[in-house]
Amino acid sequence: MPSQKDPSSTSDNSAQDLSTQNALESAGIDSAATNYPHNPDFENGRWFPTWRPYKGDLDRDPVGINDYLPPSKSVLLGIQHTFAMFGATVLAPLLMGFDPNLAILMSGICTVMFFMITGGRMPSYLGSSFAFIGPVIAVTAYAGAGFNDNLNVALGGIMACGIIYALIGLLVMKTGTGWIERLMPPIVTGAIVMIIGLNLAPVTIQGVSANQFDAWMATLTVLLISGVAVFTRGMLRRLLLLVGLVLSYVAYFVMTNILGFGTAIDFSTVAAASWFGLPSIHTPRFEMSAIILIAPVAFILVAENLGHFKAVEGMTKARVTPYMGRAFLADGLATTFSAGFGGTGVTTYAENIGVMAVTKVYSTTIFVVAGLVAIILGLSPKFGAIIQTIPAALLGGASIVVFGLITVAGIKIWIDSHIDFSKNSNLIIAAVTVIMGTGNFSLHLGGFDLGGIGTATLAAIVLNALFNQSSEAK
Repeated sequence: MPSQKDPSSTSDNSAQDLSTQNALESAGIDSAATNYPHNPDFENGRWFPTWRPYKGDLDRDPVGINDYLPPSKSVLLGIQHTFAMFGATVLAPLLMGFDPNLAILMSGICTVMFFMITGGRMPSYLGSSFAFIGPVIAVTAYAGAGFNDNLNVALGGIMACGIIYALIGLLVMKTGTGWIERLMPPIVTGAIVMIIGLNLAPVTIQGVSANQFDAWMATLTVLLISGVAVFTRGMLRRLLLLVGLVLSYVAYFVMTNILGFGTAIDFSTVAAASWFGLPSIHTPRFEMSAIILIAPVAFILVAENLGHFKAVEGMTKARVTPYMGRAFLADGLATTFSAGFGGTGVTTYAENIGVMAVTKVYSTTIFVVAGLVAIILGLSPKFGAIIQTIPAALLGGASIVVFGLITVAGIKIWIDSHIDFSKNSNLIIAAVTVIMGTGNFSLHLGGFDLGGIGTATLAAIVLNALFNQSSEAK
């Protein structure tokens, strides 16, 4: 049976190249940035590209998006991607009181879904999104340790967010990405990314300040993760969160279970857990107050993934921008699916994009293997029980690093985009957004609380729209 026709693809020679360029320009996309050589196998006019065996030298030649490697190499590279996403994908659900085993399982399933919906044209891994942490904690009043008793309410909000995100994807498939880049230019996306980290800072610090022992263990965790990030190289550096947490876990075990300081780690649940089994499924509950607070995360995901997909295009030198609508749709549907069973919202992972940058292996079939490995790990309750024994102090220390890196990533967007802060419009957008988000300034629509991140995101978009209109009028 022939593959479904893709209206956004080209099918043949230079005339098709010109039509693609014209289509991108009419959609408001910078065609110069996406005017890479035409690849008839990748842009074949079908839903999936034409797959071809890799025939280059792995030490010298990159592996293309629609290339595939022998099974043995694919498995090893897939496992590497699984480990690259592992630390953050496990940490995010623990910070929100979700089941980390279910999050791992859903990340694997959602990555395979993403591959199918995007037609294998966008090399990405979908893991737990940190953008949901602030709104989920606000909605559920989660204390920061153990299972989240109000999880079901958060799941309903995450599903609504996923649906909105998927609808944005359909709109982009119809109209192109130009309007998104105008709605959320780098000054806006940088500010939004910054406030994700800054808004969570007070909660993180309070969580590790219960007693001096926890505070010192959190500090040790920060130092160990930072040491791995600075003094190691290669894949070990990519696993800074995972390796740092393992080292701090060993140190905590020695200090408590052996030397008697602090609260000892209880391994009874690990011994009682079975090796194989399904994680617990949770049913969403839809409450408008939670939906209003969590749904705006869709715009944060758009901004975040827009940068990721542009990075992928730059690395692969393949025209993936015309398929960005598919990617938004896929991520939105995957987030909705994951939350429907009790999992976290998902997003494309910068960690895995970093692995691609190092290895020069861009084949999307590798991500299918990575997803299958994650599914196998997610089906082991014993593995999940081990994760649940991680002390809150260590998670707090890891959170300090993660939220700090998120904040700096927002600043990096400004630097990379050469934002001109001599313009008052840029100064006001950045200043208002960052302070609103950091101070958790929240507006109410009727009886609904937008939350600090939601209010600041809305303010950034509205201010940018007003100032842009004023500039265009002048």
